[in-house]
Amino acid sequence: MKTKNLVAAPLLALALLGAGRTLAQDDAPAGQDADSSVEDTIVVTGFAAALAAAREEIAQNPGGESLIDMAALEDQRVANLADALAYVPGVWAISPTGDDNIYFTSRGSNLDATYYDANGIKLLQDGLPVTTADGNNHNRVIDPLAARYATMARGANAMGYGASTLGGAVNFVSPTARDGDAGRLSMTAGSHGLATGRLTLSRVFNDSVDALVTVEGKAWDGYRAHNEQDRGGVYGNLGWRFSGQGSTRFYLTVIHNDSELASPVTQQELEAGFDQPEPATTGNFQIDVDTTRLANVTSWQLDGGGSLDVGVSIEEQSLFHPIVWSPFFSLLIDSDQQNVGTMLRYRETVGRHDLVFGLNYGESDVEGGHFSHVAGDPTGQWARVDNAGATAELYASDRWQLAEGTTLVLAAQAVDAERDTLTADVPPGGVNHPVADYDRINPRVGIIQSIGASANLYANLSGVYEPPTNFQLEDNVAGNGATLAAMEGTVAEIGVRGGPGTGAFGSFDWDVSIYRAEIDDEILSVDDPLAPGTSLATNVDRTIHAGVEAMFRSTHRLGGGRLEPLVTLTVNDFAFDGDSVYGDNELPAAPDWFARGELIYRASGGYFVGPTFDRVGERWADFANRYRVDSYTLLGLRGGFERGKWSAWVDVHNLTDEDYVAYHYVRDVAAPDDAILFPGEPRSVYVGFEISLD
Repeated sequence: MKTKNLVAAPLLALALLGAGRTLAQDDAPAGQDADSSVEDTIVVTGFAAALAAAREEIAQNPGGESLIDMAALEDQRVANLADALAYVPGVWAISPTGDDNIYFTSRGSNLDATYYDANGIKLLQDGLPVTTADGNNHNRVIDPLAARYATMARGANAMGYGASTLGGAVNFVSPTARDGDAGRLSMTAGSHGLATGRLTLSRVFNDSVDALVTVEGKAWDGYRAHNEQDRGGVYGNLGWRFSGQGSTRFYLTVIHNDSELASPVTQQELEAGFDQPEPATTGNFQIDVDTTRLANVTSWQLDGGGSLDVGVSIEEQSLFHPIVWSPFFSLLIDSDQQNVGTMLRYRETVGRHDLVFGLNYGESDVEGGHFSHVAGDPTGQWARVDNAGATAELYASDRWQLAEGTTLVLAAQAVDAERDTLTADVPPGGVNHPVADYDRINPRVGIIQSIGASANLYANLSGVYEPPTNFQLEDNVAGNGATLAAMEGTVAEIGVRGGPGTGAFGSFDWDVSIYRAEIDDEILSVDDPLAPGTSLATNVDRTIHAGVEAMFRSTHRLGGGRLEPLVTLTVNDFAFDGDSVYGDNELPAAPDWFARGELIYRASGGYFVGPTFDRVGERWADFANRYRVDSYTLLGLRGGFERGKWSAWVDVHNLTDEDYVAYHYVRDVAAPDDAILFPGEPRSVYVGFEISLD
């Protein structure tokens, strides 16, 4: 695979930023270096305030939500979004083959393990959607290292983002020149041909204008046959403070990503090892996506004390995707997609009431075709595709401080969604054209009770709702233009969170939540008897999603340094509820439980070292509960050091070279000789370094 030329404009932007740095230095007062100006000090303080504000916002959510500071991930391998979400409790995220294609589920979303759709979790970038308007994350997920931090609100706790999903939402916040860094260069290399490079340059030109641009590239040979990835990206933003009360920021994203898709294997092939031939790769499965995204967010502080944020984004994608090749039929998707998203958010405090009103609206259109192919080369079009989706999410909340330390949260969300999926035979013949409208109002009531200086109890009772994606409507059991019902239900949750607090030996914070959701009409994918190895979507009457999510993190002084333990634990209880076929069977895909953690010692001289672990319980690979995927334990080791403006690290994964299943397809009834398993990463070593350009 060869990386295409991205665009000449970002290179010009780099040159302009460099020139801007020179001009800023030339304009600095005599005897004062521009990089040590008072403004830079304000910048650092401003970003610390932004993180503090994000933590406070989470503390005012009466349910499970996590903050992910990307700066904490800079001393380890972060090859994909699954790496960034590893320590978020309640979220099971894994890459089947180590590249950018990931499967993720939160609180029981997407339990049919169809990562080609990846519905159930809404991805946002600076408050604007990246997930398409019909709810899928098929073509792209966000590069986590292109963000400065992210917040993950699980399940109904994402109502504050307007998200109508079972699993919640992740909002990634982009870095800006006002974060305090003039720039940085980082590189990672290691096992399986991984090589990444990232250059960021930024400049605050004056009190009004700032700009940042990042150019990155990634190459990956993979630990499987037919597993290569080649990606290049440009991420930039330009901010303008046009008044003392108003500012606007423009965002640009350009990505070219080519990924080969390795095939699943049987249990026998898994035990034979990675060097066995994989005949199915003659299909040359791959997913090649070119993406261009433009966005703008404008904010005002209003005279009455309120604030208003307005945003709009437009994203264009082209997809080339050979995905099925078998004796029954072959499928290559070649399509163009446009996604448009808008956001409006108003906030004001009136007496004891913190009021928030918001509106999200998105539209997605896909035009293209389905083709037969041989080894990735199209041999003829057999269907024309013209899909459209639109979703409007209106939400309002009142955080009412009943008394000192007691907050009542009242909220509601109105969802209106349209789906229009057209697949027509070529030459003209049959037409499958499901069209449906979905709407619901989700209420929410919650309470937060302080229990000491830095801890509180929380609880909520909320409605959850998720309409089907166009993928699910296009391939549903009924066919002939039939539609599916939306997934809906009610969830109850109670929890306790604390910190960040300090004690005699250091600081600590924790979060533990327990929830139970009763879901009607959950959409799952069952086997298609006419095309073995493929699936069709269907509604099941009732399911139960329940679980425990826990995180504990602390810092303790030890010798001349500090000890930093971190552990997360997730316990899942997902099951059918009196189903006519599967009774009360457990739902597949997500492990019964999993725990992840690390114990890092950081010496005063800048060195750090410590072990990591993953302990993953068993999971079912079928709805019939006849095929159990084994549990496993992974051990790792991280270490490195920091010296002034530069740092270096080593990250060892799967230290004991454990054989395990990272991901698997789901069947109605699975057998050991079914090719549904994706082996996990063997023992691997990665190294990286970073240098600040301040």
